[in-house]
Amino acid sequence: MTSTDLFLTLFNHKNKNLDELKWPGEGTFEVVLGAILVQNTNWKNVEKALTNLKNAGKDSLNGICSLENSELATLIKPSGFYNTKAKRLKTLCLAIKNEFESFENFKENASREWLISVKGVGAETCDAILAYACGKPYMVVDAYALRIMAYFDYIFESYDEAAEWFSSLDYDEIYKILDSEKFDEVEILKLYHALILEFCKENFKGKILSQNGQKILSSIKN
Repeated sequence: MTSTDLFLTLFNHKNKNLDELKWPGEGTFEVVLGAILVQNTNWKNVEKALTNLKNAGKDSLNGICSLENSELATLIKPSGFYNTKAKRLKTLCLAIKNEFESFENFKENASREWLISVKGVGAETCDAILAYACGKPYMVVDAYALRIMAYFDYIFESYDEAAEWFSSLDYDEIYKILDSEKFDEVEILKLYHALILEFCKENFKGKILSQNGQKILSSIKN
């Protein structure tokens, strides 16, 4: 099985249209907030925290930087682990402001090497920000992606090894079903991540794959 095989199988069995698979707030500062807040929680809790930040007028780079950690922790409390997340978010935002001055400049010029060096930013969070906030070609490998691969008995030694496997797509094959003018490498990798998320939410219960899920993947299971 190749990564392209998996992509095409998931694409051919998707139940949502392409617009429904987009990440909320793509290209905006909200992605940075969400990437930190979603750690160890679900998106509904993140939305509550984001609403608190918006209502307080603090859902911007300067807004976060102006808050004391305790104030920020109170606003993001619905996301859980709020003291830790407040520290991580404040550290990241101050680093962005000090290095790039503005979010727009960060979007254009941030590198993976720089971002992953910021305390509290792991590989998955880093790649989510680069892909969905900055529009750079990085594949986000989350627990759902690894769950699918575990079903195929694929074990990766590191996050980077997994990301390399998922990113090794045959674009000539993919462009047989997608418009190359609408889907560049960045958009395809984001779509891939979304297809994995949709499939796992619909077909996995814990680590157990449903019969429907097994049927979908049977054509590419060696």
